[in-house]
Amino acid sequence: MKILLVYPQYPDTFWSFRHALKFVSKKAAFPPLGLLTVAAMLPGEWEKKLVDMNVTRLTDGDIEWADYVFISAMVVQQNSVREVITRCKKLSTRIVAGGPLFTTGYEEFDGVDHFVLGEAEVTMPPFLEDLKEGHARHIYTSNERPDISKTPIPLWSLINMKNYSSMNVQYSRGCPFNCEFCDIIVLNGHKPRTKDREQVLAELEALYHRGWRSGVFIVDDNFIGNKKKLKLEILPAIIEWRKGRKYSFALSTEASINIADDEELMKLMVDAGFSTVFVGIETPNAESLVECAKSQNQNRDLIASVKKIQNYGMEVQGGFIVGFDSDPLSIFKNQIDFIQKSGIVTAMVGLLNAPLGTRLYQRLKNENRLLKTFTGDNTDCSLNFIPKMDYKTLINGYKHILNTIYSPRRYYERVETFLREYKPQEKIASRLQFHHIRALVKSIWFLGIREKGRRYYWKLFLSTLLKQPRKFPLSISLAVYGYHFRKVAEKYLSLPVEDPGSSVGHGINVV
Repeated sequence: MKILLVYPQYPDTFWSFRHALKFVSKKAAFPPLGLLTVAAMLPGEWEKKLVDMNVTRLTDGDIEWADYVFISAMVVQQNSVREVITRCKKLSTRIVAGGPLFTTGYEEFDGVDHFVLGEAEVTMPPFLEDLKEGHARHIYTSNERPDISKTPIPLWSLINMKNYSSMNVQYSRGCPFNCEFCDIIVLNGHKPRTKDREQVLAELEALYHRGWRSGVFIVDDNFIGNKKKLKLEILPAIIEWRKGRKYSFALSTEASINIADDEELMKLMVDAGFSTVFVGIETPNAESLVECAKSQNQNRDLIASVKKIQNYGMEVQGGFIVGFDSDPLSIFKNQIDFIQKSGIVTAMVGLLNAPLGTRLYQRLKNENRLLKTFTGDNTDCSLNFIPKMDYKTLINGYKHILNTIYSPRRYYERVETFLREYKPQEKIASRLQFHHIRALVKSIWFLGIREKGRRYYWKLFLSTLLKQPRKFPLSISLAVYGYHFRKVAEKYLSLPVEDPGSSVGHGINVV
């Protein structure tokens, strides 16, 4: 068999970092970890090629070469997915599809020959066996939650690592919480399943062996789902491994806010090389946290929790949401105030949407409030349900948040607030590479000379260089991120505000 693995293109979104990547001459933030892992599950004698459409073009020759095209994608990639399917059918190449987009919404896609849904450790083996016997079915699915300690090391040889700003590794699947809007528990379940110590080290070693020396993102949706195992086994093992590798890899991950309650865990994470953690803050409005069952965020001082994590040496990136039924009209100002006071520089504020399969989706369906399909990009000013707040008020308020927090003055103020709280540990990987120097020069040109808000850039540049020189590289990185966020926000701020249900009546548009 000749297998072409295709990762469809992302649109220009908050998390694409497309405008920031140009500063470091990279084409994408992360490689397609899912497809690389699936590739390692396929028979060794099969020929395999991978085309990540975020770093290179997919040609007709690529498609014609293959016996099968394997596609995996997330919801935000759906437009590119449809284009790939159309091209494959035109060239009579058979298609196998899996991953989050298809697992929750495969009915929306015609032209796919085989759907391998759910977790590939369970559904891939029977598909491959049936394919070998010549009678592969159209759909393979299972609710089984496999033991991921048997998952193979991704087939890194299929990509050129130089195209990416960071590599990625998966340690666990599943989340113990039950947030109403989140589809992680639909895809991966409640109980965190983890890899063992040897397997984690083997995956890190595989990246090191291939010459990688930069950042590694641990992609778990809640890295601290099993705190005991982390503290007793995984983090001590990573700490020892890094000592013998000259402290390679600055690590980042995602975790729930209750990480701030465990000082031992935070210290171990920092000692293991973790410098960044994404946290779902969602909202400072207590009633909205109750509404969406965000129990881990309730009854706590969220800003104090954020600053505690920063004080321990980890940058907090944050996810925020507006559009809850319980949101008051003051939510827009309150979100801005919270973000500015917390010093969360990378603050992704999105509109609430209801992904397929979530409890929120089912509730809104029962209330006859669902509208069009979810785009997968909750920063593009689109809603897939009828909000309780007046639609135009909600969209205009959301745009006001974007226009404020990504403006040069407010953004650079936030960087300075963060740097005052941030206490980095000594042994963070800091290998100077040529693209870092190039990024500094580009930042001076684009942010220090061409941009209107250049005086804020120079204020940060000089104050950090003179007063906090150890934090200078980070300050420049954050300045570059801000350039990307402003470019993305500008695109959305220019969109007209049109209520999707007003012209034809809710009864027609509702799903």
